[in-house]
Amino acid sequence: MTAPHAHPFKVMAIYKFASLPDAEALKAPLAAFCCGRDIKGTLILAPEGINGTVAGTPAAIDALADFLFVSGPFDTRLQGAEVKYSFADEAPFLRMKVRLKPEIVTLRAPEADPSKQVGTYVEPEDWNDLIDRNDVVLVDTRNDYEVGLGTFQRALDPKTASFVEFKDYVAKNLDPARDKKVAMFCTGGIRCEKASSYLLSQGFEEVFHLKGGILKYLEVTPKEESRFAGECFVFDDRVSVGHGLELGDATLCRACRHPLTAADRADKDFAEGLSCPYCAGDTAKHQSAAERQHQMDLAKQRGTAHLGDAVKEIAARAKAEKIARAEESRARNSQD
Repeated sequence: MTAPHAHPFKVMAIYKFASLPDAEALKAPLAAFCCGRDIKGTLILAPEGINGTVAGTPAAIDALADFLFVSGPFDTRLQGAEVKYSFADEAPFLRMKVRLKPEIVTLRAPEADPSKQVGTYVEPEDWNDLIDRNDVVLVDTRNDYEVGLGTFQRALDPKTASFVEFKDYVAKNLDPARDKKVAMFCTGGIRCEKASSYLLSQGFEEVFHLKGGILKYLEVTPKEESRFAGECFVFDDRVSVGHGLELGDATLCRACRHPLTAADRADKDFAEGLSCPYCAGDTAKHQSAAERQHQMDLAKQRGTAHLGDAVKEIAARAKAEKIARAEESRARNSQD
């Protein structure tokens, strides 16, 4: 097995709700620091904190951690941030971007301020005991297309198309006088922090959220003890992951980008590269997808490679490599 430090790239995923009223002034020094060390990726700065993922050499990422948490202009405001490190053999990002936004998680509710108040964190090991209780209302804070791939048993689905709709769901479906204990979860934990802060601002007494999100739960919870059914949608080329963070079965519709299960791909409205059950009536998307496919066919006839072919080939190769690594990992684990 290759040691993590042998990989040339170290990846940092970070988020932290913190008071950064000087976010605009912080943008330039942060960008200069990253670009000066060939760090690439995207970091979002807002008055409420930081969020993003970047990659570089291990030494560069370690230097960035020191800059963010100790020696840089952030002072100690980002200490205690939720940070996940991983390693890669190839550079996962092409350029460096530092973006200014009003929020790192868009809810448009100023009363929701996780740097001032937040719900009770629940470790993945304690999550089952909490959600098995009859007096706890369990809410999935993710959007409808994410919930469609998998969720916790008996969790309520707000059926939101974007997080900003969560406020309307709360107003119409939850009552602080009735729902004394509310537990929430999301993919990695960041959305729940803001959702829990919002519920507390609306008078809810006890609000809980899954620390580390679904991803941490799937990583550490034995499959036979899991209350999560299905797969977890992720915002990268894996599309979805299952227990043990193994590569999932979901793919994306090339017309509308909706995640698709095996059942979706068997539906009569599914046509590879052209349509799926979720965009079957969207003529504009179909025409765009059909034109893209036509250009790829023409390129093949001319014996030249279409950009889409190259992208598909790279994605297919990356997915095959992920599957191979996952199989090797399972084989090693079965021998331990």
